[in-house]
Amino acid sequence: MSQILQESGTGEVEFLEFVVNGKSYAINVIKVKEVLHISPKDLRKVPLSDPAIAGLLLSRSRVIPAIDLSYVIDGSPAKESTEVVICEFNKLTVAFIIDDFTHIHRIRWDAISKSFDSSASSLLIGVALINEKIISLLDFEKIITDIAPDTGISEKMLIEADSLDRSYIKVALADDSILIRKLLNETLSKAGYTDLRIFDDGQQLLDYLLNLVAQKGADFLEDVQLVVTDIEMPMMDGHTLTRRIKEHPLLKKLPVIIFSSLITNDLKHKGESVGADAQLSKPEINELISTIDRFLATS
Repeated sequence: MSQILQESGTGEVEFLEFVVNGKSYAINVIKVKEVLHISPKDLRKVPLSDPAIAGLLLSRSRVIPAIDLSYVIDGSPAKESTEVVICEFNKLTVAFIIDDFTHIHRIRWDAISKSFDSSASSLLIGVALINEKIISLLDFEKIITDIAPDTGISEKMLIEADSLDRSYIKVALADDSILIRKLLNETLSKAGYTDLRIFDDGQQLLDYLLNLVAQKGADFLEDVQLVVTDIEMPMMDGHTLTRRIKEHPLLKKLPVIIFSSLITNDLKHKGESVGADAQLSKPEINELISTIDRFLATS
């Protein structure tokens, strides 16, 4: 792995470019554990499963569900002889069937444009122009949640309502996924957090904070008391956002919780190096709520 994968808050990312039905897509290298060549006989069909699940794959003594990206994107099954990208995120191990993989690109997050499709059904979170080629970034969390809703954030995951008053707590959140923003808003509101500021990316959230400081100085805490951020976001990622907050003479007072599908024991050092106060893996919404409560005493 190259240097960038060990550094945090640099504003850069490495993507694995791959091809499905002649079009180029990308996934963050940090999610990728292995790329394998397979054939149909390597997959064990699952009766009555979602049609996007091509079957189960045995890899290194692990049974892994294989998602057919050709079916997810275009509604047509993958060709017979193909590649799989084995990934780990959201505490899950999943294989995605692709046609081929091409390059690893290192680019800046602010070179990634947001998707022009802002509908709730969109599978894109952004696009990048690399070597005069348009490469689309897929929302892999949405793909998995659409197939297996119980693996994602939902009100069903909330513990029984308690008597704590959270209505006065002011939280700012950043996440690029339309689905995750919606689910976070629903679940946190259900838990009593009624004063939420939700942003599409880290740059938007940082601009909001800097504007508050410009207007109010140290009194900015009257409007926001805690930040929750994803890691992967166009324009500005969560690690860079956290570093910018913690390097600011006034904003550094804000507790920052990184809430991401990429939080693992192997990767927590990245958040620690930029000064994150806590790091939690999606979709642990109850742990997120208890962590916010720990930083901001409720009554």
